[in-house]
Amino acid sequence: MLSFTQLPERSLPSLRAGALITAVVLTCLLLPLAAPAEAQNGTMMQYFHWYLDSSDNLWLQVADQADDLAGVGITALWLPPAYKGVTGFDVGYGAYDLFDLGEFNQKGSIRTKYGYKSEYLSAIQSAHTHGLQIYADVVINHKGGADSTESVLAVRVDSGNRNNEYGGDVLIDAWTRFDFPGRGNTHNAFKWSWYHFDGTDWAQNLQESGRVYKFRGTGKAWDWEVDTENANYDYLLYADVDFGHPDVRQHFKDWGEWYLTETGVDGFRLDAVKHIEYTYWNEWLDHLRTWSGDPLFTVAEFWSYDIGKLHNFISKTGGRAHLFDAPLHLNFHNASTGGGLYDMRNLKAGTLMEQQPALAVTIVENHDTQPLQALESPVQDWFKPLAYAFILLREEGYPCVFHADYYGANYTDYGGDGNLYTINMTSHKTILDILLQARRDYAYGPQYDYLDDPNIVGWTRLGDSQHPEAMAVLMSDGPGGSKWMEVGKANTTFTDITGNVGGTVTTNGSGWGNFSTAGGSVSVWVENAAPSGGSADVHFTCNNGTTFWGQNVYVVGNDPAIGSWDPAQAVQLSPNAYPTWDGIVTGLPASTTVEWKCIKKHNGQVTWQGGANNSVTTPSSGQVSAAGSF
Repeated sequence: MLSFTQLPERSLPSLRAGALITAVVLTCLLLPLAAPAEAQNGTMMQYFHWYLDSSDNLWLQVADQADDLAGVGITALWLPPAYKGVTGFDVGYGAYDLFDLGEFNQKGSIRTKYGYKSEYLSAIQSAHTHGLQIYADVVINHKGGADSTESVLAVRVDSGNRNNEYGGDVLIDAWTRFDFPGRGNTHNAFKWSWYHFDGTDWAQNLQESGRVYKFRGTGKAWDWEVDTENANYDYLLYADVDFGHPDVRQHFKDWGEWYLTETGVDGFRLDAVKHIEYTYWNEWLDHLRTWSGDPLFTVAEFWSYDIGKLHNFISKTGGRAHLFDAPLHLNFHNASTGGGLYDMRNLKAGTLMEQQPALAVTIVENHDTQPLQALESPVQDWFKPLAYAFILLREEGYPCVFHADYYGANYTDYGGDGNLYTINMTSHKTILDILLQARRDYAYGPQYDYLDDPNIVGWTRLGDSQHPEAMAVLMSDGPGGSKWMEVGKANTTFTDITGNVGGTVTTNGSGWGNFSTAGGSVSVWVENAAPSGGSADVHFTCNNGTTFWGQNVYVVGNDPAIGSWDPAQAVQLSPNAYPTWDGIVTGLPASTTVEWKCIKKHNGQVTWQGGANNSVTTPSSGQVSAAGSF
């Protein structure tokens, strides 16, 4: 069975029909747009933070940086909500019109905070060209920025206990009418009225602050099952969508079909799922996966440090979605603020990484936990390399790198105390690039844990058939030191690629080494390459290579001489007997099984030979022939 943290082959184009995909299969498939059957560890990046400015033109940045990100080992980007919010420059979580991706003059602008629709679609295309998946942020719990008010019968409820009503029924002028005058009926004709919602927090006629109003009427009640915080946590903000209404349930399915068709995204990040009837996600995801024929990788934001609540959501949704590992983030925060007194043996304790690793999306930081945000709980800078090593280099979980941790961020905002603060988030790009490379090249195979000391903990990865080099990781939140760990390679030399510890470590005859780390630091020891055992030449042939003008045929595979599976480094063949293409590649390692494929390229567009990888075993010297076919 394929691990969801690794990327298998994808068949293109995807089918828009098919039988219901089971939750077990969905859990195990994470499909990229690149086609080698060789597995590569998947790594997501949250490609935004809360304080980006509209002048940053995020969609243009995605298109510009997709190649670089793919090159360091990023395989998927979670992009912010792409639709029009309560203002034209809303971060995206104050959703107004989900059918306006920066196309219509609404809420004071045509573009969204991140750019125009055409730029968004171009960014997705660029990401796909470079082998990156795109996950769209889905915000359907609430709607804000209504076009007009309606008179609605409602009752006040206690903010701390939403089931406790008080004060009697009252008519309120609620902002619940959404007509989308700037878009009209383009893309979709559905209009929203008060009966599509459960409640709100503002009555225009009463002007009462700090209230929550629950609507009266047939079928009106808070949705269930939702999180039990505040007795019932259906209501979060703005006009709260009523998922008991059949028209609402169908509308979001229609929108999902439109969005997939319009954008070609590969999956979703689901916002605020603990405020939405849990089982609706089963209905919604099953519908779109069946309709599209795609697995549609999905991660849900159920932000709770109570692992029992996360298990309950997983149970109620049948494992259809991964979850962000909020308890792991909290452990990282506590470790970073513990002054070296945190018990490092407990880093995994009470986390999805520990208890549901196949469904855990592991994070260090996100847009809600960064300084001055609603869930502010930042991981201190000194600990971030340790935390990222923990999520990137272990076998459990699907790791997500935060934009502000990679690129840095500078912003000013008010804190909860009413004071104005200037925040400078440090870029950790240098060490993250090293850790990402280690994840891409070394974090494979059996994992041996040495999480057995309050300060110094480590683990090893022994490699697999495609990634045979071993790796040992050691970290400490206190003084430096060393630990004997097994790597399965006798008499083999290792080097710390972080540069935090100099020199080398050579394992003993039983494959154990005494690896070390500096205080408050992490070291990543990787196996040094063995001396070359000679080289051989391969005469590659690609049959049925029918092309159009300007398109050429190349060979690419798992050795640097043929591009290391990077289409940009593939070796061009010649149409000596068109449509057969061939060429001789020199310098391949002798006496080695090499996996490869034929590809066609034109202006950055890559077409892969279908099916399994081709393979050829090189001789000890001289030349061998190998053939593949489109």
